[in-house]
Amino acid sequence: MNFSDKLLMIRKSQGMTQESLAEALQVSRQAVTKWESGLAYPDILNLIQLSDLFHVTVDYLVKDNPCGASLEHGGGSDLERLIAFRLEANRKTYAANAQECASSRPLSHDYRYEKDGYLYYDTWLGGECFAGEEALWHSGNAVYAMNYFGRVLDEKFSGDFLKAALRAAELKMPYRGPEYFQAGEYIYKTSVVGGFEWFQGYEEIFCRDTKVYECYYHGGLLRQ
Repeated sequence: MNFSDKLLMIRKSQGMTQESLAEALQVSRQAVTKWESGLAYPDILNLIQLSDLFHVTVDYLVKDNPCGASLEHGGGSDLERLIAFRLEANRKTYAANAQECASSRPLSHDYRYEKDGYLYYDTWLGGECFAGEEALWHSGNAVYAMNYFGRVLDEKFSGDFLKAALRAAELKMPYRGPEYFQAGEYIYKTSVVGGFEWFQGYEEIFCRDTKVYECYYHGGLLRQ
């Protein structure tokens, strides 16, 4: 992920508008727009201000971060197996219209998937506004969790399209769906700050030019 994508993702995750970010940095909104579109780059003073404001390092901001790059080499590490299982479980539960398992809480929707010593559990509450958590265990130990909170913004939203996007998740973006997915008049986009060990992300769906859905998520590896 390059600087412009990171800045856009972090700003949205903090609930800031371009105007409020510009005010915090004492720059014009047009400057922020150019940074996020890749048409311009902030100077070192602005980078330091962004680092302080968002509690990330300048090094992180300026260096490209291909989320799955470290996972595409080295063949068969514990982390690779964990991510491969998470992707498989994601594709074969909610995204596959699988049968729900017994509710763990009142009115919750729950999915469970097991294979080769790994256990996946996804539980969520709500409907048009929803909140949930994915968690993974290996050999009885909790190793990964992700929380998410989203909402439907328009009646044109298609749950079937969201599930198709989630089934299309790939190794380089092993969090929700792929960075970009399109089918007919629907478009899915997601962007992530961080890596699988510690990340936050935002996904959205558009029908033509109308945003019909959005979801924030964050998670990472667990340590005992």
